[in-house]
Amino acid sequence: MKNFFSTFFGAIVGVIVAGILCTIIFATIIVSSFKGQFSFGKDKKFHVKANSVLMVHFKHPIKERTTNNPLSDLGLGDIVGEKSGLGLDDIMKSIKKAEEDTAIKGIYLDLNDDIVASSATLEEVRNSLLGFKASKKFIYAYAENYSQKNYYLASVADKVYLNPEGEFMFKGLSAQIMYYKNALEKLDIEMHVYRHGKFKSAVEPFMLDKMSAANRMQLETLLGSLWKHMLDGISKQRGVPVAELQSIADELKINFPADAQQLKLVDELKYKDEVTDALKQKLGIKEKDKINFVHLGEYASNIKKKHHKKGEDEDDDDEEDEKDKKHDKKPKLAVIYAIGEISSGEGDGEKIGSETTAKAIREARKDTTIKAIVLRVNSPGGSALASDVIWREVTLAKKVKPVIVSMGDVAASGGYYISCAANYIFAQPNTITGSIGVFGLMPNAQKLFSDKLGIHIDTVNTNKHSDLGSLYRSATETEAAYIQKGVEQVYSTFTKRVAEGRGMTQADVDSIGQGRVWSGVDALGIKLVDALGGINDAIKYAATKGNLKEDEYELLQLPRQKDPLKELLHGKKDEEEIKVLRQRLGVFYDYLEYAQTIIKAKGVQARLPFQMVIN
Repeated sequence: MKNFFSTFFGAIVGVIVAGILCTIIFATIIVSSFKGQFSFGKDKKFHVKANSVLMVHFKHPIKERTTNNPLSDLGLGDIVGEKSGLGLDDIMKSIKKAEEDTAIKGIYLDLNDDIVASSATLEEVRNSLLGFKASKKFIYAYAENYSQKNYYLASVADKVYLNPEGEFMFKGLSAQIMYYKNALEKLDIEMHVYRHGKFKSAVEPFMLDKMSAANRMQLETLLGSLWKHMLDGISKQRGVPVAELQSIADELKINFPADAQQLKLVDELKYKDEVTDALKQKLGIKEKDKINFVHLGEYASNIKKKHHKKGEDEDDDDEEDEKDKKHDKKPKLAVIYAIGEISSGEGDGEKIGSETTAKAIREARKDTTIKAIVLRVNSPGGSALASDVIWREVTLAKKVKPVIVSMGDVAASGGYYISCAANYIFAQPNTITGSIGVFGLMPNAQKLFSDKLGIHIDTVNTNKHSDLGSLYRSATETEAAYIQKGVEQVYSTFTKRVAEGRGMTQADVDSIGQGRVWSGVDALGIKLVDALGGINDAIKYAATKGNLKEDEYELLQLPRQKDPLKELLHGKKDEEEIKVLRQRLGVFYDYLEYAQTIIKAKGVQARLPFQMVIN
C-alpha cells in the first residue's frame, strides 16, 4: 500500500510539473508569436554604453543559420534541448554592425572553448574580424589553451594572450581514416562495391585495410593546400615567415607557453585578470571600473529586434496594411541554404531534402520581386537522384535570373552536382569541393546469419532476379554487371552536367573528376569554381548581376525555418538519443554515424569519400 501511494503521488507530482513546463513553453510561444502585433507594455530597451567591448566566444557549434527558436532565450537547458547558439549569418552580421557602432571600441575574443566549426566557416568568421580590425578598432584574444583552429582565428588579434601555464598546439594537419574490411571479414559480411573514379574512396574502408595510392596522393595534396593557406594567414598577421612556421611545427618547438611568446606567435603570457587590466588600460578607464562587455548573442538579438520593429508603431491598421503591400513589392535577393547530406523528400536544417530545396528554388524563380539567387551549399553530397532533382531547378532558375553559388566548408560530389549549373561559383580557399564520382554498396550477410548466428534464409521468387539487392545473398555476375552499368550511367550524367555548367568538355571533366577531392584554391585553378570568397562576396556579386542597389533591397532566407514548437516536439527524442551516444562514444561517435550513413544509403551515391575535422 505504501508503494502504491508513493507511485500515485509521484505520478501526480510528475503531471503537475509537466503541466507547468508545458504552460511556460506554450505561453512563451504565444507571446513570441504575437509580439509586434500587440503591445504588452514597454520593452526593456537594450542599450550599448559608450566605450564598450564586444565579447566574442563560441560555446556552441557554428551552423549556417541561427535556429528560429523563441525558447532559446529562456535558459531552459535540457528541458527544451541544448541551445544551438548563433548561426554564421548572425555572427558575421553582428561583427559588421559592431564595426560601424561608435559605442563599440573593440572585440575581446574569449577562446577557451574549442571552436566547433570546419575550415571554411572559420574562414568566414576570421574575414569578418579582419574587416573589423581594418576599421582601426582593436581585437584582443585570450585562451588558456590554443588549438591550431582557435589560434588561426586568434592570429588576427592586435594582442594574443596565453595563460602562463597554458598549452599551445602547433604541429600541422593530419588525416586518419578508419577501415572496416577485416572487421567485416570476422563477421562474415561480404561487401560488394560498385564505383566510377579511382579517387572515389568512400568505399575503400569496406574493401581495403589501408589507403590506396590514389587516395593517399589526393589527401596529401588536399591537406598540403589547407595547411599552406593556414600558414599564409598566420604569417601575414603575425609577421613570422612561413618557412619558420613550418620549422616550428616540424620540430615541435613549442613545449611551454614561453616558447610561443619567444617565437612571436603570442604577445604576452597573462592570467585572465591581467588581460582584463590590459583591456581597461586600452579603454582608458580606471582599474576599479568595470568594463562594459556586450556579449555577441545579446548584441545579435538586439539587431534582430530593431529590424523586426521597424514600422511597427503605426496606429492606423490601413496604413500598416499599405506598408506591408509596399514591403512585399520591395526588390529582394534570395539566399537559399542547402545544408547537409542530400536525400530524396523533405529536408530540414541538418540535411538537404530534394523536395524541400527544389521547392525553395522554384519559389525564388517564380517570385518576380526576387531579382537574384544565392545558393549557399555546405554538403558532402548523397543521393545522385536527389542531387539531379535539385540541379534541374537550378538550371530552370538560371534561365530567369542570376544564380550564384557560395560554397561553405564542403560542396563536394552531390554538393558540387547541385552547384555546377550556376552562373558563378564562389568558394573559400579551404572549401573542400570536387569529388566528381559515384558509387554504390551492396552488403552480403549470408554467412553472418548462417555461420555466426545459425540463421538460415530461404527464398521464393517470381522471377530470376526478384531478390536482387537482398542482404542474404551475393550478386551474380549478370547482376553485378547490371549494377555497374547503372553506376557508369550516373557518372556519365554527372560529368555531362558539369561540362555543360562549366563550359568544359566531358573529357576535361573526367580528367579532373574520377572522384578526386580539391581544395577551393586548387579548384579555382582547374575552373571548378570562378572566384575565392565567402557568402558576402557572393551576395554582393549576385546583387550586381540582379541590378540591385545597396540598401535598396532585402535578403530573403529560404527554405523558411519550420515552426519551432513542432520541431521541439518532433525532434526531442532523437536529440536525447544522439546526446547519450555522443557522451558514451566520444570521438568514435562520428565514425559510427558515418559508417551507418554509408550503409543505409539508397541508390547510387554522389558523396564525399570522407569526413574531415581539423583541430
